[in-house]
Amino acid sequence: MKHKVSAVLAAGAATAAVAIALGSPPSAVAIPTGPGTSPSGPCALRGINDDVAESADTPAGFARSSGVVRALTLFIDFPDARATMSPHDRFAEFFPAATNYFHTSSYGRLTYQPMPLFRWIHMSRPLAAYGIQRGASFDPSSDGGYHALSREVVREVDPIVDFRDYDVINVIATPNAGPPATRTVLSVTFSGGDMGLKTADRVPFRNASFIWSRQSGVSAFRVLNHENAHSFGLPDLYFTDNRDASPPVGHWDPMDEDWGPSNDFVGWHKWKLGWLSADQVHCAPRHGTPGEHTLTPISAPGGTKIVVVPTSPRTALVVEARTRALLDPAVCRPGVLVYRVATHVPSGRGPIRIVDATPHSGGCYRGNKYVAPELTDATFLPGDTYTDPHSGAAVTVLTENPDGTYRVRVTPARN
Repeated sequence: MKHKVSAVLAAGAATAAVAIALGSPPSAVAIPTGPGTSPSGPCALRGINDDVAESADTPAGFARSSGVVRALTLFIDFPDARATMSPHDRFAEFFPAATNYFHTSSYGRLTYQPMPLFRWIHMSRPLAAYGIQRGASFDPSSDGGYHALSREVVREVDPIVDFRDYDVINVIATPNAGPPATRTVLSVTFSGGDMGLKTADRVPFRNASFIWSRQSGVSAFRVLNHENAHSFGLPDLYFTDNRDASPPVGHWDPMDEDWGPSNDFVGWHKWKLGWLSADQVHCAPRHGTPGEHTLTPISAPGGTKIVVVPTSPRTALVVEARTRALLDPAVCRPGVLVYRVATHVPSGRGPIRIVDATPHSGGCYRGNKYVAPELTDATFLPGDTYTDPHSGAAVTVLTENPDGTYRVRVTPARN
């Protein structure tokens, strides 16, 4: 019986309509897990290994991020917030746009298949009874929170769905449940290992994203890409501790800003997710003479995508080319992006930070209020040099070539 329902879900995914909704920067809550596999080589830096992090190795228990990924997609409403639309229409706010985004960003290495159960699952209690708010936990000992909500979801669909058939789970709430995301961001992902909830067949309920609310705007579906990327092991790049500080990455990666116009993943994330082959990553020696590299823009398949310059056992400078493209329409200063990666820094504390080539300029992009402008002109142009004050590692942009590639000189760290 469960096998038959999986076939029905596949048919529903194949016939879904297109629509767009706006996402918002959500939170990640990872459940500790054991060790897993990772990109290899001297630049595949180790670091935090029991949580979402920038470490090259993603622990076991997280979802695969290349090949075919099957996403069980469910729809919930509440007694005090009954759905006013069909689940097909809610589904179409995210798909096939989210699938197409992953396909383009991964250069076809990720085939994301949403498998929707097209019916509203009615929760037994009003929304407030679950205590769902920003920071709500997945506590098995609580009568509220996401564990209580998920228990009901599992109980409802377990007789007809085989959870072993899926890599990630999307639970999409009716958009009239809870506050708008412009006021309070509720979307969250619980990813990684044992969350204390199993199906009747003893299959763990994990790598689950909960999607709330809706806004209008372009590329709005990306809240789901952001959330599912947590299940793939990526951390939040925006600050989650409410500090009064500018965005550390801004609109250069959806793990910081997933509002407004589309933005692609940085190259380090593409490497971590398995979307880059070994020959697309150049690793600068920890000591030695300067070397030159030709970078193909992140948006174009093929070619060298990143140069990694280790600055310590847990930190590196990463260099990549970014130009205006399908997933990067807000790029207003094409050039070479330089950023610091720290694999020992937790999610939400700035594990990646963009180096701003034009600090305090106010940026060059003014087209959308959801794009923090300051870092939009952070790229380095031909003739520019950046020298890391701590390690002495340096990057010089030599030329922009007629074919759109960039030639850079990289000087390894002195320590």
